Amino acid sequence: MAQTKNLCAQVPIDLHQKISEAREQTGLTTAQYITNLITEYFKMKENGGNEIMTNGKTRTLAFQIDEELFQRIKDHLDRESARLGRKFTQKEFVMGLIEQALTEAEAALDASPNTAPVSPSEAPDEPDEDEGQAEDKGQR
Repeated sequence: MAQTKNLCAQVPIDLHQKISEAREQTGLTTAQYITNLITEYFKMKENGGNEIMTNGKTRTLAFQIDEELFQRIKDHLDRESARLGRKFTQKEFVMGLIEQALTEAEAALDASPNTAPVSPSEAPDEPDEDEGQAEDKGQR
């Protein structure tokens, strides 16, 4: 085992809270978590600030949404945080939705392997409900 030395630092309470929540999600001890953070920081500095983007392990997915949907999401996160007794993050929420959707899509694909997925541009045009009803009335 490598030799270790204690490192102690006073940090603002809000930063301490963020670190504690993130550490809890990883299941690491505080020493392990802080060691990983500092190690990643120095690797990033060595790579000109691009360590996370170049390591092949993580990618960024970003998009904009309208204010109303954003507020609905924030309200949901607040309710879930209260229910769980810990902060439920946007990342957890979105990652959970993505994982669920991919699992369902993959299960559907496995259930019907002879059916090729249809992209929206290849989907046949469907008549509007009103148009279909108007055609039915004209045929009577």
